[in-house]
Amino acid sequence: IKEGDYGVGSTIFAVKPGDGSAREQAASCQKVLGGWANIANEYATKRYRSNLINWGMLPFLIPEGELPFKNGDYLYVPGIRKAVEEKSEVITVYTVGESGLKEFTVTLGELTDDEREIILKGCLINYNRR
Repeated sequence: IKEGDYGVGSTIFAVKPGDGSAREQAASCQKVLGGWANIANEYATKRYRSNLINWGMLPFLIPEGELPFKNGDYLYVPGIRKAVEEKSEVITVYTVGESGLKEFTVTLGELTDDEREIILKGCLINYNRR
């Protein structure tokens, strides 16, 4: 891993985020605090998921069941930019924690080409600057 080839941000897990609030602030506050992704079993509303994307955050999906990570673990997602560009259906993630290195997979669900471009540009504002 070379300097400049990686980024560091926070990730939030919830079973079904967006159920209480799909307002833009639910996503914007995460981004302002360093959020780069959400991991969920499903998203409560399309609006919440869209707000994540518009703020440049990755809306990862993971199947229900025992989580392959716990609070405080580090997640490493190699080649995420390429995965978004190439419309990869399954994305490999590594969790680094007390029990060592573990591999698991996530998906991004159905993303339109515009949504992919918004994520790659960093946010909706950057996307609209073109």
